[in-house]
Amino acid sequence: MTRLAGLIEGLDAVVSDGGALDANVTGFAIDNRKVAPGTVFGAFQGLRVNGEDYIADAVKSGAIAVVARPEAKVEGAIHIAHANPRRLFAQLAARYFTPFPDVTVAVTGTNGKTSTVELTRQLWRMMGHHAASIGTLGVTTSVDQVSTGLTTPDIVTFLSNMSGLRREGITHAAFEASSHGLAQYRTEGLPVLAGGFTNLSRDHLDYHGDMDSYFDAKMRLFDEVVGADGAAVVWADDAWSDKVIARVTKRGLRVLSVGVQGQALRLANRTPTQLGQTLEIEVPGEAGGKLYKVNLPLIGAYQAANALTAAGLVIATGGDTAKVLELLGRVQPVRGRLERAVISKAGAPVYVDYAHTPDGLRAAIEALRPHTKGRLIALFGAGGDRDVGKRPLMGQVAAELADHVIVTDDNPRSEEPSTIRAAVMAGATGAQEIGGRRAAIAAAIAQAGADDIVLLAGKGHEQGQIIGDRVLPFDDVTVARECAG
Repeated sequence: MTRLAGLIEGLDAVVSDGGALDANVTGFAIDNRKVAPGTVFGAFQGLRVNGEDYIADAVKSGAIAVVARPEAKVEGAIHIAHANPRRLFAQLAARYFTPFPDVTVAVTGTNGKTSTVELTRQLWRMMGHHAASIGTLGVTTSVDQVSTGLTTPDIVTFLSNMSGLRREGITHAAFEASSHGLAQYRTEGLPVLAGGFTNLSRDHLDYHGDMDSYFDAKMRLFDEVVGADGAAVVWADDAWSDKVIARVTKRGLRVLSVGVQGQALRLANRTPTQLGQTLEIEVPGEAGGKLYKVNLPLIGAYQAANALTAAGLVIATGGDTAKVLELLGRVQPVRGRLERAVISKAGAPVYVDYAHTPDGLRAAIEALRPHTKGRLIALFGAGGDRDVGKRPLMGQVAAELADHVIVTDDNPRSEEPSTIRAAVMAGATGAQEIGGRRAAIAAAIAQAGADDIVLLAGKGHEQGQIIGDRVLPFDDVTVARECAG
């Protein structure tokens, strides 16, 4: 039995006299349709929906308490009021769902979060731990993968998943902390021992407004979510890295920087190979500096960055440095991240990548360039109802770095696909425009010769294409195999 009074005790909240504090709590919900008798309901103001409009419906369905702003109107249930109801709701829910895995880490950044948490999970698993990751790919363990549909799921789903993992014997968990999730307090409540920063580039400005606000949203991970005695693993070679390190240092967290300019794991050299790359990693603190050689079975500089950040997180939470670096040579590619889908009849390898920002597209193309003897053909689009300013920038990057560019549809959502393509084409001088994504993929593969490489960017692991309000089945890997067959 979980009493409401026990969940509230010690928290900064104003509680009304609208009910009995000794009531038994049966669950938490932020969707009034999921409310059952005994539920604590979170009513928050959003960009499109105001949860306060559904308080009466939630109470009618059995909500015993409502967490909302002091100004909200709550009748028939206890009003737990706070100026920041999202955060208070997260704190209450965490007390309800506890316990969680013993070791949790979080990763933020524009690109690389998914790969980094998954590689962290793999390293932990190879070290003998029962590990899981939560993020864009869903909830992943060594035996299962369940899709949640969001990089950072809502706070109830997130905490429920973490609690469920603990009950299943998971001791180590890594999760993605998106800017939306951090801004909306969807990753609160559980102890986080370390946070990772991958990079920062233009994305989600339709939500955050400008880069400084976007940066501040990311930094909540280090300002408030990571425990006071925790650590920060920072990729040192990004334009924003110095600001991150300054922010982390001000908080008093232990800093492990990794990369060419890294102080904990310094990338001394990186040599592309046919199926991956050889890394020379210097650990400065070991007897004046010890050099490790790692044959990383992943393609691309950005995957080296993700791998080193993952290694840093495992080391920060107690992993032996030598053992962790040895295990990097045994990690597996991550779904939809420079995943080789097929080799065409002509002999051209076709790669699928999630790159959907100018910086992500640049990283994917540059990763494949050393492996390209002939032409590098890049196919991509841009998502509808999202940051429109990045569209011509993506076109510019592709036109600059690829030998042939095909602009097609991504997830147009409610926008007219041709309008989105036109915005991308404005920056993609000399590009070919093909509207339907399947037709575009077929054309890209048909045009590729034996020495060429095809990159299908933007959707990665996604299993559907969002057109209007419908999600139609679509998987780049499957379509590529069908078109190459």
